[in-house]
Amino acid sequence: MVDPVAVKFCGLTRPRDARLAAALGARYAGVVFAGGPRNQSDAAAARIFSEVGATCERVGVFGADFASRIADVIAAGGLDVAQLHADPQPADVARARSAGAPQVWAVVRLASAALPERFDALAQAADAVVLDARAPSGLGGSGIQLPWATLADVIERHRPRKMVLAGGLTPDAVGEAIALLNPDVVDVSSGVESSPGIKDPARMRAFADAVRTATRARS
Repeated sequence: MVDPVAVKFCGLTRPRDARLAAALGARYAGVVFAGGPRNQSDAAAARIFSEVGATCERVGVFGADFASRIADVIAAGGLDVAQLHADPQPADVARARSAGAPQVWAVVRLASAALPERFDALAQAADAVVLDARAPSGLGGSGIQLPWATLADVIERHRPRKMVLAGGLTPDAVGEAIALLNPDVVDVSSGVESSPGIKDPARMRAFADAVRTATRARS
């Protein structure tokens, strides 16, 4: 029996979208604290996270100032995962744990299929590695697609214990990405939006359906 690919809806800005994410069976709900059009205050994030229920883990996406922010977010409304953007090092993972993060995911932003030298050490230090596309500006949510086919062989040789795939996922493309890279989690933000931060319910449903279809195809 093949484990299902888990879904993470990220960049949530409205409680209604968080409720729908949970209703669609998402395992993870993500809120951004790293700037950009989806950035949320601690109080707004607490309202969003309050809608996800017990089956959906709460992920905070942090930038360079993560250490102080993690403690603030935990105090405001709880946190299950701290996702570190801004090209974290293994030492940053340790700092996030010291700040109280129950789990730490480290984002590796790629401009090609070449992995950075720190990749293996980061994969050992973190609970999961998030593969995302490197955009000209901003940390994520750009909609830029990773080179899945050329990345597949590289990842097979350096596979982390848990791999989260982001970067250009959409309802139409996620099945191909799952078939090529076999991720543990697929992470979508702009691919299910009508505008930055505003999730489209129909696209969210289509994405969840596509992931279930792709998971059955792996069995």
